Amino acid sequence: MKTKAAVVWEPGGRWEVEELELDPPREHEVLVRMVVSGLCHSDEHLREGDLNARYPIVGGHEGSGVVEAVGPNVTRVKPGDHVVCSFIPSCGTCRWCSTGHQNLCDLGASIAIGNMLDGTFRMHARGQDIGGMCLLGTFSERIVVPEYSVVRIENDIPLDVAAMVSCGVTTGWGAVTYAANTRAGETLVVYGVGGVGMNVVQGAKMAGCRYIVAVDPQESKRRWAKEFGATHTCATYGEAQQLVTDLTWGQGADKAIITAGVVDAEMVTAAFNVVGKLGTVVVVGLSAFDALTVQVPGMLLTVMEKRIVGSLFGSANPQSDIPYMLHLYRAGKLKLGELITKRYRLEDINRGYQEVAEGLNIRGVIDFTL
Repeated sequence: MKTKAAVVWEPGGRWEVEELELDPPREHEVLVRMVVSGLCHSDEHLREGDLNARYPIVGGHEGSGVVEAVGPNVTRVKPGDHVVCSFIPSCGTCRWCSTGHQNLCDLGASIAIGNMLDGTFRMHARGQDIGGMCLLGTFSERIVVPEYSVVRIENDIPLDVAAMVSCGVTTGWGAVTYAANTRAGETLVVYGVGGVGMNVVQGAKMAGCRYIVAVDPQESKRRWAKEFGATHTCATYGEAQQLVTDLTWGQGADKAIITAGVVDAEMVTAAFNVVGKLGTVVVVGLSAFDALTVQVPGMLLTVMEKRIVGSLFGSANPQSDIPYMLHLYRAGKLKLGELITKRYRLEDINRGYQEVAEGLNIRGVIDFTL
């Protein structure tokens, strides 16, 4: 069948929307009609060539849709099911899945290549095989993906709302809850309050933090952060350092989480400095594949017992935490619809990312119903 999708043909190119050939699903694969796909900054890293990916490739790793067909031996979903995409597949049986780390499943080894688990591709154009980011490629009207890359949800949950927990919400909330192990009464600083960082704010509020400090140079994002639960906002690292020093009587923050679209060494150093003894820095945002971004004084790391940890998908488990996020939404404890600040047609994807860069959105989305 045919599908229209946004493809990046080479590093540094623009998103090009064109018609592709899409093969039917094979064993353990499903065909999904996409309804909404989020514009996450990670896809811009893909377009810019930061992720050491294989090109050409269809972007998009956050979204929701409806299963239209399944291949042989599919057991997790059936046609008609509503699903949320998981940018990390989870087999359930590898060492990592079986020890509670589905976000590190061995099936994720080819997420930068975009081929299916049998090593072949389902999308084709211009005589070439085309991959899908994170085995997905949600910037496409229809996708064929492993059944391990979708999570079934209740059909009465709005699919635009559900798309938010595919990446940004669960990543931010999980970074607070799992990677940082945040506790009530603590002070937390978040660097970058876009589509992921805003959910760090929500997670910190839910955890009962005393102070939640959102650091972002864009005034619009600082204003939104207050609406989502930040107690204080700052435009610069220096402002945040002084504020946290004053708020904590010199002890420093307990947790600092980095969710900026592009992470650099200065940001990591600022986060390392803002936390005090036994403080934890969680690095969630991405940078160029070979960039050295963690450069801190080893003496302070040791004598103050600080910790720097990485976190993929918020260290969460897709098959359990995606439904849990939607449970929190139903209970009125998690804002999801409020994260969507603008909707775009697929053809407007380049304008969408330009407006993301300008700070006009918390989360812009491609809405395939437009």
